[in-house]
Amino acid sequence: MATKRSTGEGGPRRKAEIFAATLDLLAGHGYDGLTIEGVAQASGVNKTTIYRWWPSKSELLRDALLHSRTLHFEIADTGNLRGDLADLAARVQALLTEDRSRTVVEAALVGAVRHEAMREMVISFLDDRFGRHQPIFERAVRRGELPAEFDPAPLVDAMAGALWIRALVRRGPMAGDFAGHLVSLLMEGVDQAARRSAPPAR
Repeated sequence: MATKRSTGEGGPRRKAEIFAATLDLLAGHGYDGLTIEGVAQASGVNKTTIYRWWPSKSELLRDALLHSRTLHFEIADTGNLRGDLADLAARVQALLTEDRSRTVVEAALVGAVRHEAMREMVISFLDDRFGRHQPIFERAVRRGELPAEFDPAPLVDAMAGALWIRALVRRGPMAGDFAGHLVSLLMEGVDQAARRSAPPAR
């Protein structure tokens, strides 16, 4: 059960400062080097206040990943599935090519390999983001672009995985319309799956 936390002592603004300090320390020192004491010093917030809101660094980091503006972006409604996916891919690409957000993502993924608690936090973050992407596919179903039973999870994983590998592993250039070309390739598979699911013509 989530711990109920006070919103006093500066409320949302204070928490934003704490989240920023938490992700800066994660990026700079990794999960092992992240401490509540370090966050308190970097944010200027008393450590007893931080402990009252977040009893452990894993709880603090989870909220920082979920609620910080660093990894946040809005989902657009372009009027069609291809446009929505292209916009989503472009936003993820921009996040992974910006120095601070890329470093945070790298540190989180490395920590997930080494620590069970960090792995669970990354999964929680990905599940949260997948939930935020659901309206894209719900709209596509209503427009008749996707069958109602279509599972978007493999599509989202494929798109995110291609972007992550190019930006974080290959370190290759993402200039031009990389995201657009990626979505075009994925949409070929989506269109084929939709045609297979369509009822036979009478």
